[in-house]
Order: sequence, then structure tokens, then C-alpha cells
Amino acid sequence: MIKDQTIVVCLPAYNAAKTLRLTFNEIPRPLVDEIILVDDASNDETVSMAYELGIRHVIRHTENKGYGANQKTCYKKALELGADIIIMLHPDYQYNPALIPSLAALISEKVYPVVLGSRILGNGALKQGMPLYKYISNRALTFIQNVLLTRKLSEYHTGYRAYSREIFSRIQSDRFSDDYLFDNQFLCAVIYAGYEVGEISCPAHYFPEASSITFSRSVKYGFGVLYMSILYRLNKWNICRSAIFHNK
Repeated sequence: MIKDQTIVVCLPAYNAAKTLRLTFNEIPRPLVDEIILVDDASNDETVSMAYELGIRHVIRHTENKGYGANQKTCYKKALELGADIIIMLHPDYQYNPALIPSLAALISEKVYPVVLGSRILGNGALKQGMPLYKYISNRALTFIQNVLLTRKLSEYHTGYRAYSREIFSRIQSDRFSDDYLFDNQFLCAVIYAGYEVGEISCPAHYFPEASSITFSRSVKYGFGVLYMSILYRLNKWNICRSAIFHNK
């Protein structure tokens, strides 16, 4: 806990058996109250590894529902457990679990209700091994979104995020995609609702066992991000009204 606020770490997992132990062992346990792992019908030993590590809350999808659907299950369970601060951390060991206290502190001190672990801050993404094509597409999409959303974030596409409980009282995540676009839709909705978003620098690891979206799905994701950004601006101009940004 921080200031009597319950901290729950969510691990949306798919074929993470090779990296789960590395990730779990670096989670600062004295600070974190609960850990949730949601397995999206993995083909490896992710679930048995989770039990071996002593993770108390393990949920398994009987069929692969998608990255976004995995997070929906994570957040629903976290809220049921009374989370005040929810940290979404990929169990593929790409993001550094040691940053959890920093992410949580910015929320507990009410500096920001949402905090992102940015791979771009510090100019180290390429040195850390981010593929050049991913870096270029990340920077291009982020530039476009900053223009259309009138923000100055360093990246919109990180998988390391922290949310206050308040966010989920305003933002209904069930409205969003069950696929990779979920993260971007959620962030756009958060910004549309008027919340400020903070960032901290997050060095990332790139290695064969780390999860990675395929090129074809990356292209689909990129077009989805562009669509979301245009939709955001059209809603701000009251040209249309989308359920992504407005509760029904």
C-alpha cells in the first residue's frame, strides 16, 4: 500500500511461461497488495507457472479472446479486490517492474490519475533494441495523435500503464476493442474525459521471448489509431457522437 491505497498489479498473459518468473521476481512485493494474472488460453505452461510462483488470483480464458479482452478481465477482477491503484504490466519482461513504485506514487499523491511508462523519454528506445520500423511508426503515430488530441505525450503505445480507481468510474472499458486497439481507445477516452496523463521514462528489453505484435497486425493497429484520432477530433467538434467517448 501507499497511504492506505490498495495497489493491484495486473498481468495480461499469453504464452508467457518463459518470462513470467523474471517479471514476477522483480515486482516490489512489500508495496503491491495483490497480483492478478489472466491467461488468454496460452499454449504453454503459463498457468502452471503462475501457480508455482504463488500468484493468488489466476484466471484462465478457455479460448483466446484477445489482448483487450484480457485486460477487461484483469480490471474487473482488480476492482472487485478493492484496488485504488491498478498497474498493468506485461509479463513478457519487456518493461521494468522496478518502476511500479514510481508509477503508483504519482497516482497516490494525486499528481496524475493515469501514468504511462514511456519507452521514448530519454532517447534510449533504439539503443535498447526497439526495431527501427517500430520506432518510426511509433513516432509518426504519436505526432499525429498529439496534433489531433492537442497533447504533448512522448508515446501513446506503451504497454506499461497505471490507473486510479476513479478512471474506471468514468470510463467504461467494455466499450473498447477486444484486440490491440484497446489501449489506444482507452487512452483517447481518458483524454476526452478531461483527465491529465503523466509519463515516466521506462527502459525496455527487446529479446526473442518478449511478446511482439506481427507486422500485419501492426498495420491494422496503425490504421485503427489513425481512425481513433480522427474520431476524437470529430467528437470534439460535435460533428459526430461516438460511444467510445460517451456513455450510453
